[in-house]
Amino acid sequence: MSNQQTSFAKLFVHTFKRDLVLAFRRKSELVNPLIFFLIVVTLFPIGVSPEPQFLAELAPGLLWVAALLSTLLSMESLFKADFDDGSLEQLLLSPQPLFMVVLAKVSAHWLMSGLALTLVAPVLAVMLFLPAEGMPGLMLSLLLGTPTLSLIGAIGAALTVGLRRGGVLISLLVLPLYIPVLIFGSSAVQAAITGLPLGGYFALLGALLALALALAPLATGAALRISVSG
Repeated sequence: MSNQQTSFAKLFVHTFKRDLVLAFRRKSELVNPLIFFLIVVTLFPIGVSPEPQFLAELAPGLLWVAALLSTLLSMESLFKADFDDGSLEQLLLSPQPLFMVVLAKVSAHWLMSGLALTLVAPVLAVMLFLPAEGMPGLMLSLLLGTPTLSLIGAIGAALTVGLRRGGVLISLLVLPLYIPVLIFGSSAVQAAITGLPLGGYFALLGALLALALALAPLATGAALRISVSG
């Protein structure tokens, strides 16, 4: 490994650890998406119908929509603290590659939100009477889809970092880009339930993740420069 690659790896690890430490200090921001996820899923049967067959049919889409909205709820804080204390501006002025910084911050965000949602989802799926055959599809689709949601959401968070209440604007900006992930993710769960092949759905989710990994940090870095300089 070259010296440059080593420095990039150290930058990634340092930023990743720093964001994890800061996230644990702001425990409310960690818990809020999970609480929102839980509230949406538990209130739906009360407001619509508690009939098991009806809930089982809606469970794949409902769980994915709830996970998507929970991810959106946590995106506003991704760069906000760094912007408020001035460290974001220092990052933009430093010679360090912004790509690695953004990728580390998004990875930390996903670990604390997307992975947590993925681990909680099977419990809520049982509450919605999701058949056991659908559990692997649910877990794998969320593992592939939630990182993409975080990467795409980071672009919206970067564009609105200088605004006081950018949460609604983030939703308007990134929701259209979330639609393919939602469609393929919920379809994978439905296919698992009915016994259809899952390889195609996972391949599409993996392709979206690879595309987001390559392009989203670049777009996020450019958006941060526009927002901060503006």
